[in-house]
Amino acid sequence: MELKNAELVLNTDGSIYHLKLNPGDVAETIFLVGDPGRAKMISEYFDNIEYSGQNREINTFTGTYKGKRLTVMSTGMGPDNVEIVVNELDALFNIDFKTRSPKEDKTSLNLIRIGTTGALQADIGVVQSYIVSEYALGLDGLAYFYEDGPHVIDQELTDSFISYMKWDERLPRPYGIKGSEHLISKLTEGWRKGITLTAPGFYAPQGRELRLKVHDKSIIERAGHFAFGGKPITNFEMETSALYSLSAMLGHEAMTVCDVIANRVTDDFNPDYKNSMRNLIQNMLDRVLDL
Repeated sequence: MELKNAELVLNTDGSIYHLKLNPGDVAETIFLVGDPGRAKMISEYFDNIEYSGQNREINTFTGTYKGKRLTVMSTGMGPDNVEIVVNELDALFNIDFKTRSPKEDKTSLNLIRIGTTGALQADIGVVQSYIVSEYALGLDGLAYFYEDGPHVIDQELTDSFISYMKWDERLPRPYGIKGSEHLISKLTEGWRKGITLTAPGFYAPQGRELRLKVHDKSIIERAGHFAFGGKPITNFEMETSALYSLSAMLGHEAMTVCDVIANRVTDDFNPDYKNSMRNLIQNMLDRVLDL
């Protein structure tokens, strides 16, 4: 199957369109961060850097850390950005750009998101507090645009959430999706695990009002009381449901771990979270050495 020019979009130099990368520029274990500055910060821990590049909000650094080849890449914010990044990362490994056809032998990537998050449980602190997304609940609707989306969605979690929330049918249909059991079991010892709510925006989808009023201000509060299999919704952010659903469809391992910088129940906020983030980064760099 040869992919059309307007489907597999390449730049004039042969690089993939948005990432502006060529096959070989990226390692098989990739840290994904929203903030371009955080990508650079992580790269400063590398022993050496073999590749660095930037296009739009996407900063990419590939190098080695204690002998392990790694890539760190910024995605920008939101599930729409993650959708672009994950598809194009997959293309770098699993599509032959010369024949414009999927490869027969596929490469499975380790995609590890390091982010910041707001907590939805009162007992979660905002200093040196980390949450692993065992599941994601997406409010963005992205998975339903893909033919394979329904096959990777955890239907029991999805139905339970929709029923509990008495979900407004005018809003995108939520979907539940599990993270990589392999990565979570290997990399997250000692950290709290839970269900992460992925919102498609920072303001109204997370119950915030500036000049525009929120359609339903109770969504976040009610979601904080939901539990599935004894696991509550611990936190929310804006990327994990897209990362988990696309990775599951494409055959990649994906997990998210976030630094808690705010608690929406207690109204606590940690403005000096950079030290906590650096501790999380150092931990993750050392933990992935065994992958």
